[in-house]
Amino acid sequence: MNKIRNYFRESYHELVYKVSWPTWQELQSSTMIVLIATIFVTALVWGMDAASNFVLAHYYEIFKK
Repeated sequence: MNKIRNYFRESYHELVYKVSWPTWQELQSSTMIVLIATIFVTALVWGMDAASNFVLAHYYEIFKK
């Protein structure tokens, strides 16, 4: 039980005194970068999916006849 208490005490000490937390401005900036990157990657995957769907639909249409 002492090991568990010691673990939480050390974890708390590390979070309070050793971790450098970002400022509000840095946090907002990082959030915007992640949001923009997520939208870009989502659009890229959607575009690749739509293109492959278009190509495969026409490919299957050729052999359907």
